[in-house]
This record gives sequence, structure tokens and C-alpha cells, in this order.
Amino acid sequence: MTNQSDIKKLAEQMASSMKSFDDIKDFQKQLMQSFIDTALEAEMEEHLGYPKHEKADRPNKRNGHTKKRVRSDTGELEISTPRDRDSSFEPVLVSKHQTRISGLDDKIISFYAKGQTTTEIVETIKDIYDVDISSSLVSRVTDNILDDITAWQNRPLSSVYPIVYLDCIVVKVRQDKQIINKAIYLALGVALDGKKELLGMWLSENEGAKFWLGVLTELQNRGVQDILIACVDGLKGFPDAINTVYPNAQVQLCIVHMVRYSMKFVPWTDKKAVAADLKAIYGADTLEMAEANLEHFDEVWGKEYPHVIKSWRNNWEGLTVFFGYPKDIRRVIYTTNAIESLNSVIRTAVNKRKVFPSDQAAFKVVYLATQQASKKWSMPIRACCHHQHARFLHRWLTHYKILIQSIYSLGLSHHKRPIIWKNNHHKNGKIIALFHSIIK
Repeated sequence: MTNQSDIKKLAEQMASSMKSFDDIKDFQKQLMQSFIDTALEAEMEEHLGYPKHEKADRPNKRNGHTKKRVRSDTGELEISTPRDRDSSFEPVLVSKHQTRISGLDDKIISFYAKGQTTTEIVETIKDIYDVDISSSLVSRVTDNILDDITAWQNRPLSSVYPIVYLDCIVVKVRQDKQIINKAIYLALGVALDGKKELLGMWLSENEGAKFWLGVLTELQNRGVQDILIACVDGLKGFPDAINTVYPNAQVQLCIVHMVRYSMKFVPWTDKKAVAADLKAIYGADTLEMAEANLEHFDEVWGKEYPHVIKSWRNNWEGLTVFFGYPKDIRRVIYTTNAIESLNSVIRTAVNKRKVFPSDQAAFKVVYLATQQASKKWSMPIRACCHHQHARFLHRWLTHYKILIQSIYSLGLSHHKRPIIWKNNHHKNGKIIALFHSIIK
């Protein structure tokens, strides 16, 4: 292996002849071409069992070279592949029918993940690497990930997720000479160690509780036995769909969605005051204080904004699930920030495409965007501020791991513990305290 000093000496020798970045690029291209030719000769030597120009009494010998052009991220290269007489040599570095170096495939997939169209990728590859490729080549390269998508979508999952965020994002797809909206469903789980994991993606023509029922059934078939808290928006019938598959799961309606909905009825002159009074409700220390603040909100704003107070009262049970849990982790429960940040990455890629030519094209782009986002999920979810994170993570691990260990150590199966996860905050708190005392 060439060491750093040898590389530096080579750079010093070449520096005098390098006048521009184009010169450096040409040198890089020549270096790559020479490396491939040398490596192929080494492969042939290994195959035949003797070096070039050495006489050997063996039936199979070298038989010239075949020249061909291959595309790479350093430009188009003309390489010489050695041949043998009985045609048994199978080069590994650049195979016989290979027309591009793998690094170029990675570049194509990277541009595709960022939302570029096939035509834009062709132009980008030409501009950056001076390599001519076709739109059909881009499609073939990106189609290679379809098997990866299938394997990922069917992989086994953990048996328990303390929190699962369920949401969807709308994309435009061309179908039957029309452009229609389709929903891509997302299920983002938070594991016991606090780390995020995208459990799966599904595509349908519109968002509905019936389709979500199928999604949750699939998660169950892939090994998810328990979801402790499902965080969702206010889609009608959503809680019923969740409890059909996971009857003991608590369903927390997203506070952020609820606040946004409420503010639609408020003119800008009152927005700041109304927002502050709403925050006093969901930011209260206890459920009793939240109920008192809701009554105060009704007294101040009820007559002026009856739709707002009516919506909060009608959804009160689903909006206040998080009050049954330690204050340190409530924010993680009552907001869908975790999945909203994922949606932001997806929208960045989707908005560049505007309209997808097929369901498959939309699914590929969204999958690649989620894979890029998941590379940053090496750390557990955070509390609202950095200085609270250590305390938050300790509380998360202690609360959920002890609770789940307690459930299973007592032999309470999924169908034998209905009182634990019902939306009764007082009973839930007492049961959690009881489990803590049992573990101690």
C-alpha cells in the first residue's frame, strides 16, 4: 500500500505540470485507467499462475487484449482487458460485460434520492463527470434498489415499541393520463433505547382509517406485539383502527396539529393571546390544572371562538393521554416532531419532482430520502433542550423498560392487561407506581 509520503512526493512532482483543475481531473482519469489496467493484468497473472513474459509449459496462455470504454465518476475510461486462449478468465474488478464503474451508480442513486428527475441526473453526470449516460440507464440503476425495498419492507420488527408515530405525506402521481394525489403512509417507531426506526411505508390513493387498519395488521404480522402509545393526527376513525389491532394501546392526538387547527379560526390580532392560553392547557403540570385552564379558556374565548373550544372538548380524552406520564417525556408524546422532521426531508425530495410518472417512482424517491434521513438516527430522541437530555433519556429508559419488564414478568399477555393502558390517567398512574414498587 502506498504510504502518505509517497503520495506527497508524487503530488510535488506533478504540481509543476498542473495549471488548472481540468489538468488535475485529466490526471485523475489517467491514474484510474492505469490502475484498472494494472489490476486486470494482476488478475490474469493469478488466473494463469505465472507472470507476463515468462515462458511456461501450460496449455492456457495469454491471448492479447480487448479494449472497451467504461463510464466512471472520473469520466469515460478506455481500458484493456487481457484475454486467455480458452476464454476461462473472468475479471473481477471490471467484469466482461460491465460498462460502468460502481461509484457512478452510487452517484446516480444519490442524485435520485435528492429528488432529481432522470433527465436532470443525465445532465448533472455530464456536467460534473463529463460522462454520457441515458435516461434508461438511470432507471435501470435505480430499479436495482427495488429488491432492497422489498426486503426492508418485510423485515422482522421488535416486539414492543413504547411510541409509534403514524402519519402520511401526499405526492402527485401520473395515472391514466391524469395527475392524482396519493398518500404514502409512514410508521415511525421509538424503541426502548430511545432510538427512532422507520417501521415501513405504504402507498394508497388517499388517507383513511380503513387503510391504516391494514398497515397496523401488517406491523403485527411482522412481530410488533405491543404499541404502548400511538401518536396520530385527528383523522376520523383512526383511534378505532389502532385499538382494533392493539386494543390496549393508548392513542395520543397530536397537540401541534390541534393548535394549528384552532388558530385557523383566530384573526391575527388575537393569535398571540389565544396561543398563550392554549399553551397553558397542554403545558399544565397536571391533568386537573389542564382541565381548569380549559375552563378558563372557555370563559375568555368560548363565545368568540366556539369552534375552537368545541374541538378541544370533543377530543379531550385523546389530547390528554400524555398527562399520565412523567413530565420529562411528555413533549415527545404529545407532539409528532419526530415524524415531522422526517416528513420535511421527504418533502424536500418530493417537491423537486412535482409529479411522479408512476407509483414505483414515487416510492423509490421517498424510500431513498428516508434512508438518507435515518443515517442521522444514531442517537436517542431528545428532550426540548440539550441540558435536559441526560435526565430525559434516564427517565425514558427507566420508565419504559421497568414498565415493560413488569408486565411480562407478571405474565400479563397482550390480551390480559386491559386496565393498564386504558385512557384513565389516575388508574394508569397508580398501576405504574405499583409496578415500580414490585421491581424494587
